[in-house]
Parts: sequence; C-alpha cells; structure tokens
Amino acid sequence: MPLSDAGPRILLRRLRQIMAEPGSGQERLDKIVRQIANLMVAEVCSIYIRRQDGSLELFATEGLNPAAVHNTHMARNEGLVGMIAENGETVNLPDARSHPSFSYRPETGEESYHSFLGVPVQRGGIVLGVLVVQNRTQRHYASDEEEALQTIAMVLAEHLASGDVQGVSGYAAARGRSPIVKGQPLSDGIALGHVVLHEPRVVVRNLFGDDLKLERRRLARAIRTLRQDIDRMLQRRDIAGPGEHRDVLDTYRMFARDSGWIGKMREAIEKGLTAEGAVERVRNDTRVRMMRHADAFWRERFRDLDDLSDRLLRHLAGREATAAGEALPEDTILVARTMGPAELLDYDRERLRGLVIEEGGLASHVAIVAKALGIPAIGQARRIIEAVEAGDAAIVDALEGEVHIRPTADVIAAYSDKVRFRARRQKRYAGLRTDPAVTRDGERVRLNINAGLTVDMPHLAQSGADGIGLFRTEIEFMIAPSLLLRDRQAAIYKRILDAAGGRPVVFRTLDIGGDKLLPYLAQEKEENPSLGWRALRMSLDSQALFRTQVRALIKAAAGRDLDFMLPMVTTIDEYDRARALIEADLDWSRGRGWPQPERVRIGAMLEVPSLLFDIDRLFARADFVSVGSNDLCQFIYASDRNNARLAGRYDTLGMPMMRALDLVAAAARRHDKPLALCGEMASRPLEALALIALGFRSISMAPASIGPVKAMVLSLDAGRATGLVRRLIDEPGERASLRDELAGFALDSGVEIDDMARPPRERRPA
Repeated sequence: MPLSDAGPRILLRRLRQIMAEPGSGQERLDKIVRQIANLMVAEVCSIYIRRQDGSLELFATEGLNPAAVHNTHMARNEGLVGMIAENGETVNLPDARSHPSFSYRPETGEESYHSFLGVPVQRGGIVLGVLVVQNRTQRHYASDEEEALQTIAMVLAEHLASGDVQGVSGYAAARGRSPIVKGQPLSDGIALGHVVLHEPRVVVRNLFGDDLKLERRRLARAIRTLRQDIDRMLQRRDIAGPGEHRDVLDTYRMFARDSGWIGKMREAIEKGLTAEGAVERVRNDTRVRMMRHADAFWRERFRDLDDLSDRLLRHLAGREATAAGEALPEDTILVARTMGPAELLDYDRERLRGLVIEEGGLASHVAIVAKALGIPAIGQARRIIEAVEAGDAAIVDALEGEVHIRPTADVIAAYSDKVRFRARRQKRYAGLRTDPAVTRDGERVRLNINAGLTVDMPHLAQSGADGIGLFRTEIEFMIAPSLLLRDRQAAIYKRILDAAGGRPVVFRTLDIGGDKLLPYLAQEKEENPSLGWRALRMSLDSQALFRTQVRALIKAAAGRDLDFMLPMVTTIDEYDRARALIEADLDWSRGRGWPQPERVRIGAMLEVPSLLFDIDRLFARADFVSVGSNDLCQFIYASDRNNARLAGRYDTLGMPMMRALDLVAAAARRHDKPLALCGEMASRPLEALALIALGFRSISMAPASIGPVKAMVLSLDAGRATGLVRRLIDEPGERASLRDELAGFALDSGVEIDDMARPPRERRPA
C-alpha cells in the first residue's frame, strides 16, 4: 500500500538512528532491511552488493531464506537485479516471474513473491548494489514508494562507501581503477601530486533534514542566487555577441529555470532530505542513465545539469567559486573544465605542480601563462572532470599528453624515476647557465626566452638566456580587469626593462583580436579568427590603442634600447604604415621634451606566407625580422594548431617549411639584417639544430628549453650541419622531411639531443 506523506521522513529518521548505533556494518544492514520492510509493508526487502568482478551478492534480507545471505551470487547482468545494476534504472513489476530477465534462485525461497521493486544503489555515477522490495500480491508499487526507495538507496550508498561494511569492495574497486585520460601537451614536464578541482565539488555530509521550512528556504535562496550568477555571466561583453556560444549558454540558463529539475529537488526535501541531499539525490537519479545514453546531445545536456548541481551545492555550502583561496596540498594538480589566465595566477605557485584543462588548447591564454610559469600542463583532456575526485593521486605527463588518475604503485615508481632523471639533467643544465652558447666550430648562437608577464623575468637569470626575444605585451591586457592606460603600461614596461638588467627585450606590439579577446573590448565573433581582424590589422584600424602603447613603450625605454616587433605583417604596405605611426609618435614625444630611447629598431614578424613572395622589400625596410614559427607553419600547411586531429600530422622539419626558412635566411644574408625565430620550433633541440644549419643565430623559446638547446649547441659543429642541410635541401628527390637524416647526423656526430624535448610522436623507444 502507498506510503503516507510522513512515511519517508519517518524512515529516514529511523535510518539515521541505525547508522548512529554501535555495531558492525553487517548488523546495520540487517536492521535497515527490517525497517524498510516494516514501513513499506513489504514482505521482502533485500540488499545486493556489487563485487569487484561485476557480480552481485545477497548481503542482507528480510523475508527471504536467511541462509541465502552471502551464498546467493548473480553474474553480471543476470536476472532483474543484474539488469538494474547494469542499466542504473529502477524496475517496478507486478509479476516479476513473467519478465524475460527473471532469474529464479531456489535457495532464496522467493518463488511465492510476485510484485518487485528494485532501485540501484549508486554514488558518484557508480552502481554499488541494488535495493529490492517484494510482495506476494501482484501490484505496481506507487510512485511515492518508488521515490522513497530511491531516497533510501542514496543514503545506503553513503553507508556502503564509508567502508563500514566488511567485504564491500565495489565502490573502492571502481574508485581504485587507474584510467588514463589523453590530452594535448600545453607546457612540457612531468608532475606527480594530488587533484584539486578548480571549481570544488561540495561533498554532501548531512543528508537528513529536520526543518522542512528551513530547507525549502535554503533551496529557494540558492536557486535564486544561481540564476542571478548565470544572468550576470551572459551579460559579459566578451560573450555578448550572437553565435553558437550564445545558444549553448542560453540552454544552460534554461536548465537553471527548468521546473521539472527544481520540482524534483523540492519533492526530495518533502521526503526528509536537506537541500544539499535533495540536489545530490536528483543528480544521482539521472547520472548513470544519462551518461550511458548513446546520443552525444543528451550526454552534453547531463553535463550541463551536473555543472549546475555543483554550482548550486557551492551556494548552499557558502563555498568560494574556485579553490584558489583554499589551503592547497604541497603537490597540487589543478584540474579545471576551463580557466582564464588571471585565475591561474591566483594560485600559489609554490604548491602548484601540474595543470589539466578539459577544454583549453595550445593557443589558449591559460596555456601561455602555464608555460611562462613552467607548470606542466595538458589541455583537451576530455571528461577529466568526470574521471577525478578531489584528493585523487594523479600524474601529469605533459610530454606524452597523458593524465594517469589513481596510478598504481608501479606507475608511480616509474614516473618518480623519470622525474629524478629529469631533475639530474636540469641540474646539469643549470651548470651551463653562465656558459655562452657557442658551437664547437666557434659560431655564437643567441638563446632568448619568450615572456609576457613580470613573473617571467626571474627566468632570464635562472635559465642563463641572452635576452627576451619575444615579449607578448597582450598578456598583461588579458589579465587586467580594464583597459591599461598609457602610464600604467609604461610602468609595466619599465619594470620589464629594469628586470632585464641591460639584456635585450623585443616588445611585440599588441597581438589581440581573433581568439585573443579582451573582456572589456567589444568584438564580433569570427568564423576564422586566426585569419581575421587581429594583431597589426586591428592596430592599424584602431590607432588610438596602438599609439597609446607605442607612447608607453617610448616613455618606459628612456635612455635604453627599444625594439618594436610588429605581429602578423601580411603586406609591405602594412609595415610601412605601422612604422610611420611609430616614427610620428617618436616625433611627438621629442616635441614634448620626453627623454628618448638610446636606439629604436622596428622589426617585423614573418608569420604569413605572403611575405615570402616579397621578402627582399621586407628586409630592405625592416630593421630586423623574426620568424613566428607557430603561425608560419600553421599557415603553410593550412593546419589549425589547436585542432587535436591535426596535431603531429605536419612536420616542422618537412621540406616545405625548411625551404621557406632557407629562403628567409638567404634574404637576411643578402641584406645583412638581423634574423631571429621565436616559437615552439626553437624549443626542441633537433629543430634548433636545423635552424642553426640554415643560418639562424638568434632563437627564442620557453625558459625550460634553454638548457637542452644550449647543450645541443655546445656539442654541434655548425659547419658540418650546414653542409648536410644544404645538400638535403638542394638535391632532387622524394624526401618529405629532414628529421631522420638530422637525427642520424646527431647520433653519429655526438650532438646532444634531449630525447624528452621532442614531440611525443618523434621519440624513439628506449
């Protein structure tokens, strides 16, 4: 018969009393099945527990043969109980024996029972067991009885997961698995530590509510705050424009106002749960079923609901939106769905060992900051949020692009050896810090670092770099809450020059636009942002922003050398127009009596292939040229470097790229102009070898790459390398890449090539 309105609350109160009583976990289970059977007027109540191999064991029963306890085992997916455990769905039948999945077990004595109600006992998306009630009469159990049993199953799951019941290994086994999540390396390195969720989950400790009115008010207040937060998020200027992202966010807002979702939580409170328990109860009810759904659309919708549930729980608990202000473990592995660069800088660098982002790619702003901070980082780590819990042990292998979650002792030992080996090697590289990078045949190579923040500046001394070959001025704009005015910019640039201590700094003017959106500047969404209104194109169209930066740089560089570098120059006319603006501002500052820079050079970044066909006119005008290898390679191969499917498909040592770089190096020699290269290509010793062979004598890279590249330079005979590369480029044939020949040359000539610095697909097996 259906439960009274007070029935679920009475049952939950009695369950709480049982949980608090002394005794073994098995004794509590025996009392629980008796209480459920009595209150639900059921002749049978049974608890089946899932074992490590997926089978189910009868652990407690009221009504069936007591001798069947611990002696009845159902194979995986066997019978109605196995079907519930496998599908994570409730089964309500008036005549269980007529169902094709029914499995009769004579030792239980259940042949006289017809009606059957079974619900999964699940926690965190993992089915731990099945809770069943049965009666002799044939009838459908009422909906309130279903809901009551589902709520009891949630409470039972917490009891089983606590480890109090001897022999229960299902949850521990499921949590103990060691999955590997694949991703895209963002910042090289290996990190071992423990997971901290950037947006912490709230663990629901108190499931039982004593004051219905209070819990209703708490839920209503949290929902109201959640909706306000989402409305504010949708009003942000950087996402205000139309596009697919708006459809996604509007759907998100729709879910936050969904009456069905909210109604189920209110009903759970009426059954005796706290507001937190109600949120968790409704989430558990949908998690397993939805995540098994074959349709990707519905799986994404569940992820939206899951995220909303987390946000709602944080509001109920009064928790901060991120973990940055919390006490972090000393070996923090930070895991986030997405993250901005300023949010990463909020964390204590001394405790941050690694970073894993579900959505971020190589060109994301947070990836640039992670690399600047020297934090091993992986992006595009699909479903990492679902795979981890706070406190899980994890290994970030940002060389291979793998995250090992809850690794075994053997895996931890193997990676610990790798880390120790890398530490010894880094110690050796540190010993080279003060040595100039000179090849065995006397060629001096300037090794510079890429930077973009004041926190990067200590890397100059730590790495022994010659200077900063690329200072990305836009990063300071990205992390600022509002537009940086001239004097604020000048103060930042002066600090950079002061910290450089006389070593050269090349300032790239603003490379914003496209995918580098500033939250305080309105900009339309573009279909192809890499090819869109960005960098120098934006500067020439929005001259006030560009000229404010130029004047700030002039002011900061008083009495010192000032090197401008113009990004994404596509035509000679663009370079000429930008140079004219800079020269006009130099005249403007002189007219106002400003102290002037000692020397000013205006260079161009060669990133767009169009300049290869106008190379002599470029070198005739520019004071220096720096190749931006990341974009040049992307544009030469028409290959989006943020597309995981294309990662590693095109070789930077392939013949098209090598011939393009050879063409640029030859033009630099003809015009006797300085030539440099900045980008990922310079940071890998084998590629750096090729650059030196082509004639590049200034390359810029991540600080961590200075040591391996310098070790290569010191062991290299540049003349021999040039002869080999010259012959390989000039000779006809079907050669696609120089990689194998250069690797063979390095091996035969004793050139030190750090195997760990190569892209994963290029590493040779040990």
